[in-house]
Amino acid sequence: MSSKPTEQAPSNRDGSGTSESTHSGAGEKELVPGAVLDHGRYRLLSHVGSDVRCDAELWRAKDGVLGRDVALTILLGDRSDSGAAARARRTLERAMHASTFNHVGVARVLDVVTPAPEDPGGFLGAVIAEWTHGTDLVDLVAEGPLPPGTAARLTQPLAAAVEAAHHAGLVLGADHPQRIRVTNEGEIRMAFPGPLSSASSSDDVRGLGAVLYLLLTGRWSLADGPEGVPTAPQGPDGTIVAPRTLRPTVPMELSTVAVRALGSPDQSGTTGGVRTGAAVLRVLEQHASHEASTSVMQAVPASGGEPRDNEVWRTEDPKPDKTTRKKLFISVGVLGAATLLVVGWVTAGVIGIFAGPASSSGPSVVVHEDGDNHGNPGQGAQPPPPPPEPVGASEATAFNPYGEPDSPSRAPNLIDGDPATYWTTFDYFQQLGPGGIAEGTGVVLSLEQASNLREVVVDSATPGVRVEIRSTNSSSPDIEASPVIGSADLTEGENVIPIQPSEPTDHIVVWVTQLNETGGNFRATLNEVTVLGTAA
Repeated sequence: MSSKPTEQAPSNRDGSGTSESTHSGAGEKELVPGAVLDHGRYRLLSHVGSDVRCDAELWRAKDGVLGRDVALTILLGDRSDSGAAARARRTLERAMHASTFNHVGVARVLDVVTPAPEDPGGFLGAVIAEWTHGTDLVDLVAEGPLPPGTAARLTQPLAAAVEAAHHAGLVLGADHPQRIRVTNEGEIRMAFPGPLSSASSSDDVRGLGAVLYLLLTGRWSLADGPEGVPTAPQGPDGTIVAPRTLRPTVPMELSTVAVRALGSPDQSGTTGGVRTGAAVLRVLEQHASHEASTSVMQAVPASGGEPRDNEVWRTEDPKPDKTTRKKLFISVGVLGAATLLVVGWVTAGVIGIFAGPASSSGPSVVVHEDGDNHGNPGQGAQPPPPPPEPVGASEATAFNPYGEPDSPSRAPNLIDGDPATYWTTFDYFQQLGPGGIAEGTGVVLSLEQASNLREVVVDSATPGVRVEIRSTNSSSPDIEASPVIGSADLTEGENVIPIQPSEPTDHIVVWVTQLNETGGNFRATLNEVTVLGTAA
């Protein structure tokens, strides 16, 4: 399958290469790069795709007021057609209702725009959403389908978003591949909100099945997909051929959930059986895996589109950068210094055993049966405590008592010993803390044995993040009842957090109470957590 550019100049459906001209007001301004909407606020930058089901054009644009890129779902039609106008109004209303919905798997709706006299002809309205950096979903499979574990992992955020939206009484409209993009973090996101006026929650579930089918087979299984994308084959009875039939390496559970999600009960000629995003999500979590970096593809750069720093995939192991090498040198230096201290302490003890009696000029010390030292109290002092050693952690579980845990599949990265992997929170649109969306969020570490903790080292990729270390005895703790035993405002790199003397513990919570702010979004990214202490 040849690769389709992520962003391209718009073309008319008759192949003439001109913009829409069949709608009313054809003599007015057209939808071309540089055209403006909403009294000049939004300037069109590049055409991303089309959804012919509702005559919608998908554009990247610049918000002239706030100076940021946005995603526009532009609804077109004949303004004199009352039916088309009513359908457009319904789509705008549904999008506006979704403006309060925040989820990492969906671009946040910022505004809806209704027609103005100076807008291009045939313009019926637009849904404005935050721009999703990354690559086009179709480009991701341009060179072939993905490994099943990668396909499951990528689809997880979208499935979680569908389930959360349905609980909130919303429909996303996640059933067209060009409305979906892949972020720089390698996660699928609904990038162009604005569901069809007739869309239902079952259409979202069918969309999940179609996205998973596309990643597993490279074929689109719903009607009215983009040009150039192969369609899914059908059996003699009209049902979609299962992914496992096309690729025997696809696990049976993934293949089955994709087909059954496509076969919603309200769709004639299909099998049905999967009706909720939660059912799809459960199967995805069982089969999601982080494939080796040599097995995933390099994102195809869009012509005139994203810069190279938006690349998601790598075809080879990453070379250590200056920051990684610096961390390695520091770690080796700290280890060497600790070794010298231990050797020095042991040597001093040995010398003291042999030299102590001959050089002592003070009164002798007699140790009685009751264990009391009589004489010089300085003699016989207890040796210093042994240096702390790494305390292994057997499990890391994302934890958020206020809602859905942040990036649960990435939580084990904190204890895998690889600073190149990471755990990250969702992208929040307001700061944590009192008055925010939540008091905090974090990860619970289950230690291999109860230990007296001395230090916790947190390797952070985001400066300005505030972290508390809390002691607990459960992987699902009561955060208010878990005492704070250490805290720090993190800088980029390794941060040593001293731990206050406390009772031995076999669980700790790495509790994030303040996020890093970048471009109006709030996020924390932690690479590694190392616990130091002594066995209880």
